[in-house]
Amino acid sequence: MEKATSDPGPSAHRSESTVAQRLNCLELISVYDSDAGWPSVEMRFDRLAWDGQLYRSKFGECIGIREPEFAGDLFDGLSRRRKMSGYSISKAELREFWDQISNPLFDSRLQTFFDMMGKSADKRITGEEVKEIIVLSASASKLPKLKEQAEEYALLIMEELDSTNQGYVSMENLEVLLLQRPGQSVSQMQRHKPLLTTLESNPLRRWYLRTHYILEDNWKRVWVMLLWLSIYTALFAWKFVQYRRHDVFQVMGYCVCVAKGSAETLKFNMALVLLPVCRNTITWIRNLTVVTRVVPLNDNLNFHKVVAIGITVGVGLHIIPHLTCNFPRLLRAADAEYAPLAHYFGETRPDNYWWFTRSTVGWTGLVMLVLMAAAFTLAMPLFRRGRLALPEPLRRLTGFNAFWYSHHCFVLVYALLIVHGQFLHLAHKWYKKSTWMYLAVPMVLYACERLMRVLRSTVLTVKIKKVEAYPGDVLVLQFFKPQRFRYKSGQYIFINCPAISKFQWHPFHITSAPQDNYLSVHIRALGDWTRELKNVFERVCQSPIEGESGLLRAENNCNGDAMSNPRSVLLRCPSAGRRAA
Repeated sequence: MEKATSDPGPSAHRSESTVAQRLNCLELISVYDSDAGWPSVEMRFDRLAWDGQLYRSKFGECIGIREPEFAGDLFDGLSRRRKMSGYSISKAELREFWDQISNPLFDSRLQTFFDMMGKSADKRITGEEVKEIIVLSASASKLPKLKEQAEEYALLIMEELDSTNQGYVSMENLEVLLLQRPGQSVSQMQRHKPLLTTLESNPLRRWYLRTHYILEDNWKRVWVMLLWLSIYTALFAWKFVQYRRHDVFQVMGYCVCVAKGSAETLKFNMALVLLPVCRNTITWIRNLTVVTRVVPLNDNLNFHKVVAIGITVGVGLHIIPHLTCNFPRLLRAADAEYAPLAHYFGETRPDNYWWFTRSTVGWTGLVMLVLMAAAFTLAMPLFRRGRLALPEPLRRLTGFNAFWYSHHCFVLVYALLIVHGQFLHLAHKWYKKSTWMYLAVPMVLYACERLMRVLRSTVLTVKIKKVEAYPGDVLVLQFFKPQRFRYKSGQYIFINCPAISKFQWHPFHITSAPQDNYLSVHIRALGDWTRELKNVFERVCQSPIEGESGLLRAENNCNGDAMSNPRSVLLRCPSAGRRAA
């Protein structure tokens, strides 16, 4: 386990989790007095509004928030509370927003917090997040005793509201409980205003304005996607034109142009797809403020998925023309047509598909296709999260384990890709075999990342100090903190349990405070790995003491014998960083 590294986001530059960011930012807003601060807000509204409407992208600037992502979430939450749609508000509606966010009472800040957190589709909140809310609420209200007992109160709340032990509670129920409004649902807390209407009568102008402000909110994602698509298109067009002038075009036609153009994009994307998963490199780059201002580094996994889709499209455009067009045309070509291609495919013309399949290019391509299809399929949410109701033998082929192992088969895919690129039929000169040129730097970088993780995991290992099992399949692990280990609130660590798998590492938030003399994580048993982890510790933990009630009834402490068995309870933490908000 190594020293935790700070990984600030591009705008907020904080190390807290999403819940902590929401409450802390609201703490800063609430220092303003509603009546005293409104005149300056009103003046900025008059300057920034267009046709009497203030658009979402200008909302943060108008109320004095310098963090555009937080301002956008705040705008969406306040609008959602009032059942308002659209991307603009009037001055009267802005005053209503301002009165709520500038109210110094903690209940008002908490209400605004729930408005913002309610944007998730399922509106659920976990026990760990309940604890964060209590801790931050206690800090804001200067209640140290409440802060010390935050974990106990969070567990009591989960026992009260999570009667079915699902591991989460409804945002609505938690809101009613914390705001002390029994019997009053979220929809009853205030009257909602009618839907917003725009003053712009021209529909084209209205569409233009909405598109303009949406792009203004997402310009970093837009330019990165446009850059990627431009390179993708340029490489395809370059290779397409090159083979349009090639001798083989006379036999295979435009099919070979499409296949070779897509092959060039595949080289680029296979190199690019490795970069978003180089976590340490991204952490280092994220600390460069200039880069984070123009590149959405927190979207690295989403971009990884987009590039994977590009790879899928490229594979289809490469293989289908070969199988359905190029190979049949070559097999049916007359002797005169085949003569210029003899130095590519041999003096004896291929006579069937088996000739192509048994060649190095053929069998490496087919093996790569099978491995990539398996990895792409098992990475889909239905398979990765084990949501499909399959018979027991087939169920083992889904879940996170299947996703993890199929993805790591890409080591073989990259090896085969380099071999595939070295035995091309239509390229004999070394400088035209460019596959290794695309892959060299990303593969070395990724290999260094993996080596660094292995070294980190072996330099510092941690021993279990305490294990607790709580209702809702929640497992709490406490480790003895290694010397010189430093971290900030909101950071996470990767955990490995050799008793389950020596290769799998899973990220979990550090739930202990930086000043504590131990490390702790709260793990909800949802997937196959986390369920097996809970089973491993349940087998070495004491049974609950009879006659106890409340939280003690659900608490299991490991006995001395279990602590002396490192094979079953030893975990290792390779690295730490901040979870992207």
